[in-house]
Amino acid sequence: MGRAESSATASGGSLVSPPQNPIGYLAVVLAAVTGVIHLFLSPQVIGFSQTLAILFALNGLGFLGGIAIYLTRYWRRELYLVAALYALATVVALFAFQGFGVDAFYQGGSLNPMAVISKVAEAMLAIVTGYLYTNTG
Repeated sequence: MGRAESSATASGGSLVSPPQNPIGYLAVVLAAVTGVIHLFLSPQVIGFSQTLAILFALNGLGFLGGIAIYLTRYWRRELYLVAALYALATVVALFAFQGFGVDAFYQGGSLNPMAVISKVAEAMLAIVTGYLYTNTG
């Protein structure tokens, strides 16, 4: 599983289980960055589309919820694949809503730094979780 299971965990001990691999901390930071960005932008997006604002909020909560699960004893190796696919799906969603191409990163003729930061974080999260999946027992 890649995480050290102690007898305390097996017997119902501590619920919290920090990452055993330092790369796991990077995954937490990347997921937190994109989760917070989506939650921050949700109220701003509501002016354009209520549906899109709800999707932003749910996406942000999904990333933060993933962190919460990752930091518990309930995390399983297979969930790294779920995390990678979730991150990739959110990258694809940008292009589905904004159009395929570099223009998806622009808003009102200017580069949208929040879009760039969140998509870079999501792409890196997909890579990091793929790495963790392949390098954990």
